Amino acid sequence: MKADLHTHTIESDGVLTREALFQKAKEKGLDYLAITDHDVCRHVEKNRRLGEKYGVKYIPGIELSTLYQDKSVHILGYFRDESYRAEAMEEYYVMIREGRENRAKKFIENLKEHFGIVITYEEVFKQSDGIIARPHIARAIIAKYPEYTHDDVFDKFLGNDSPAYVPSTELSVQEGLKLLKDHNALAVLAHPVLLNDEIHDAILEYPFDGIEAKYPMNTPRDTALYTALAKSRNLLITAGSDYHGHANDASHGELGSTTIKDESLERFLEALKPYTP
Repeated sequence: MKADLHTHTIESDGVLTREALFQKAKEKGLDYLAITDHDVCRHVEKNRRLGEKYGVKYIPGIELSTLYQDKSVHILGYFRDESYRAEAMEEYYVMIREGRENRAKKFIENLKEHFGIVITYEEVFKQSDGIIARPHIARAIIAKYPEYTHDDVFDKFLGNDSPAYVPSTELSVQEGLKLLKDHNALAVLAHPVLLNDEIHDAILEYPFDGIEAKYPMNTPRDTALYTALAKSRNLLITAGSDYHGHANDASHGELGSTTIKDESLERFLEALKPYTP
């Protein structure tokens, strides 16, 4: 039995529909699949039915975008009941959606100012399924400037160190953790290997329920380090491909490439109760 606990669909910045993702999960031999779209968790009942259709057990999740000292920290949340539909969560989804729209407009301004890249909000919106994220801006750039690849765009224009970069949210790490814990969700630090060096150690001191110790961008040393750290603190050990499905995307893994199984999966599923996939 194996699980991929970090994936994305067109509901945020992935390329596959929810059904196509379940179909691919079946083809990859996954037993459990968590959908963790950025800053939204909806269609849970429909996803359960899709899981039954394709024989892949579904886990409802979310990936919160938070900040610490103006640097990005992502937190994976896994819901143990129906709190994903609580009023405060719905308000959060709306707030982030509006924030992403404003962020995209600011990105467009900055791209023109710093790099002479000229795209419109309409061109970006056409690339999305209603929730705008950086990959949609990247697609709009590539459509107009085909000399650039997906990785080129992120490396040169949209990355955290770019002068055009715009933070995705004003929610702090502490606020993000509180939001998840107040709504009965397991809170797991996503891809600690990607944390900025200046904040890495401080973030690891926060009261997460688990660490995404296995991740496609890890070296073997990284995986050993985060696994040992999780064990020393009695935290859950999770793993995920962070699958998005974009062509020429070296920043994320292929679906099912990074999974947990055996004891780590059993501990995670036990902690997830009362929700049973």
